Amino acid sequence: MTRINLQNTPTRKGVTERTVSFDSDGVTLKGTLYSPEAVTVPLPAVVVTGAWTTVKEQMAGTYARELAARGLAALAFDFTGWGESAGAPRFVEDPAVKTADIRSAARFLASLDAVDAARISGLGVCASSGYMAAAVADDDNLQKVALIAPWLHDPAMAEAIYGGPDMVASLIAAAEANGAADTVMLGASATDENSVMYQAPYYTEEDRGLIPAYDNKFSIASWKPWLTYDAQASADRLTKPMLMVGSPSIALPPGAVAYEARMTAPLEKLWLGEDVTQFDFYDRNDAVTAAADAVADFLTA
Repeated sequence: MTRINLQNTPTRKGVTERTVSFDSDGVTLKGTLYSPEAVTVPLPAVVVTGAWTTVKEQMAGTYARELAARGLAALAFDFTGWGESAGAPRFVEDPAVKTADIRSAARFLASLDAVDAARISGLGVCASSGYMAAAVADDDNLQKVALIAPWLHDPAMAEAIYGGPDMVASLIAAAEANGAADTVMLGASATDENSVMYQAPYYTEEDRGLIPAYDNKFSIASWKPWLTYDAQASADRLTKPMLMVGSPSIALPPGAVAYEARMTAPLEKLWLGEDVTQFDFYDRNDAVTAAADAVADFLTA
């Protein structure tokens, strides 16, 4: 039986959507702009980004729709080399490229007559939390940052997560090999042990994240930029208000704890119960509703 969740109910009463495109360092990115049906004044706006390897039709689109229903203009888009966006190499999880794309998305929103350019913020879910925090820290177009189920690793955490120094070194060597960008793995699978996310919930379920729009691919050229990424570093630069939404059962609680301890910017938090997992924040009705309510209140305050 198909479960009813916010991933497989991709419409929202009172919300309009339109396809948009914009430039990011010479690459054309495709997105969907969600807005409340009744627009009488320039709207506060938010750039919404999702977990690693994902496309705009997944959790980014889910939260963008929910925030539009709460009065914001919300942009979900495909990063360079992913989904409907242009760019090569394809399927590379490169934090620097994705952070630059977020800043391009913010410039695009600031150019729209329907958007209040002084009230543009960012929402990052899971892996893109690090990219979003860095973008907001460094970009004058972005005023606040909200993170949902944040994954905020640094290289030391990555070593612990991915099997230790020797394993990480071997993955980085593969990423640096000739032709690495052309070597593409299966992103997620319930049956293929060689997939990057073997038997991971959400990604392997057709009524959740395993939708036709999902690329479900991963270039091994991703390993070096991903494993050497320091999502903690932006805590030193961030001066703008942050909201963190999570639970004790998110995928990387130590990353959130370390970021909070390091940052000096104003911080608000909403922590749900232990029964709310990382993947529940992507599409479970009650978890998404609670998170979206908190984010909308925070961004429009």
